[in-house]
Amino acid sequence: MTTTESDKSQSDVNSVTKLETNLAKIEELTQRLLVAMNPKRHVPPSLQGPSPDLYAKAASAYWMEMINNPGKIIEQQVSFWGKSVKHYVEAQHLLAQGKLEAPADETPKDRRFAHELWETNPYFNFIKQQYLMNAEAVKEAIAGIDTMDSGEKARLEYFGQQIVDMFSPTNFLATNPEALSLAAETEGESLVQGLENLIRDLEANNGDLVVTLADKEAFKVGENLATTPGEVVFRNHMFELIQYTPVTEQVYETPLLIFPPWINKFYILDLKPANSLIKWAVEQGYTVFVVSWVNPDPTYRNTSMTDYVEEGYLRAIAETKAICKVKKVNAVGYCIAGTTLSITMGLMAQRKDTSINAATLFTTLTDFSDRGEVGVFLDDDFVDGIEKESVEEGILDKFYMSRTFSFLRSNDLIYGPAIKSYMMGKAPPAFDLLYWNGDGTNLPASMAVEYLRGLCQRDELATVGFPIADTTVQLSDVKTPVFAVACETDHIAAWKSSYRGVQKMGSKEKTFVLSESGHIAGIVNPPTKQKYGHYTNPEFDLSPEDWLADADKHTGSWWPRWDAWLSKKSGKKVKARKPGGKNHPTLAPAPGTYVVS
Repeated sequence: MTTTESDKSQSDVNSVTKLETNLAKIEELTQRLLVAMNPKRHVPPSLQGPSPDLYAKAASAYWMEMINNPGKIIEQQVSFWGKSVKHYVEAQHLLAQGKLEAPADETPKDRRFAHELWETNPYFNFIKQQYLMNAEAVKEAIAGIDTMDSGEKARLEYFGQQIVDMFSPTNFLATNPEALSLAAETEGESLVQGLENLIRDLEANNGDLVVTLADKEAFKVGENLATTPGEVVFRNHMFELIQYTPVTEQVYETPLLIFPPWINKFYILDLKPANSLIKWAVEQGYTVFVVSWVNPDPTYRNTSMTDYVEEGYLRAIAETKAICKVKKVNAVGYCIAGTTLSITMGLMAQRKDTSINAATLFTTLTDFSDRGEVGVFLDDDFVDGIEKESVEEGILDKFYMSRTFSFLRSNDLIYGPAIKSYMMGKAPPAFDLLYWNGDGTNLPASMAVEYLRGLCQRDELATVGFPIADTTVQLSDVKTPVFAVACETDHIAAWKSSYRGVQKMGSKEKTFVLSESGHIAGIVNPPTKQKYGHYTNPEFDLSPEDWLADADKHTGSWWPRWDAWLSKKSGKKVKARKPGGKNHPTLAPAPGTYVVS
């Protein structure tokens, strides 16, 4: 036996030994897996999918289409079967000729199928092409149903696509060439590591399968996230108020008070120095305050929208005024916090309270007549389940909110990460935005139900008035100058609905800016990156479509444009203020204590 043959023989033995070792590990990990799944929470059927009535109506509508317009149904079916049979015959023909290659592939490009074997291997290419044909057939069948209510049709399209995405061949080991190739290359090591990742996620979430999107060891809030210097200068049971340390000798007289959404942590606006809106605002010479909301536990079950307004917004405004010794503040509200800021401004107008000089709204819905993509989760089948669950538990657990928003981008936030982690054994990336995305908060039961019923479902703020603090508030009550920023591809707060809400406000001075990109990237868009542009149009008597068609396109971030507007609303320059004061001793360094709970 030659040396080369001996080395190859030993290598084969080592590979077999490694494979046997990994198979034994899988046996051990399987036992852990069973234990990890035991404590899994019971998720009510109403929170797992739409009511069966939706699919029953879809089936009924489809059969009615078949009866009333059989030609259309037959045409769809003939087209689908024709493509499928042609595809099969072409594949068989190549094999009969002894050619181990894929047939012609005219299916659209899809980044799920980026691995070369989806194109070159006849088996995997056949599976891919047939899946995409099936997906297109389902899409066309749903689109062809003309007798359903438009809202139900939109929900059917969404959940139909969810089912199609779930059954993608990339989601199954036996039909994922990239995962199989890696398993062969590593003698099963990738599968062992993937199983360990799966068990880790189950154990970390008490049996619930929540895919870890980012390396949790790579970040720590206060150390490499939320690092802008500042101090907690006030605290109550609703929030901590953070005042940031100035970096300029002089600052604008009118302070800037930021209200982030309480469905996530505030540090989305202070991730890293390079993309921190908070740090940037401090550098522009503003005295910046941020509200860091408490993460509610079941004792907050009766906390209402009125409590958020009275003990949150109005109290934060009062404390900021007292610390800076001013009569007015400029306020910012992001997402749901912008909705509530609008409610607060309407209430303040009724009370003749002029404490807010100017307001900025980030990705804010106040008109819910068109609820966008997230609207598929806002019909009674889901909301009834949410109300029942939150009333029983005292809170709407962050698990449900996180899962809902993830399913709005399931290929990016569920299936893609699961494939990399569980099939390929890869560690999650050190990505600050995804880390923040997984750091959610709970919602008090009363507030959650009020918001979902009164605002999302009944659209009261834009119509009959939303009840708050023993009165009702409408958008027309908002008189404060407003600068609103919406995002073009926002799947949570549709920009057209955001625009319609600003249209209905009673403010004489209104500015609307449409940023490119989505709910987060369109807002966290620092000028230094020159990544996403924005649109402006001073007209407010146009439809959203006409507004965009006539708008001016600008390159780069909208932040400088906002600064130019805000600086004119912020008074003269005064000596820079240190955080706190005689009646507001500093309680803890930023980012405070509530943000880590």
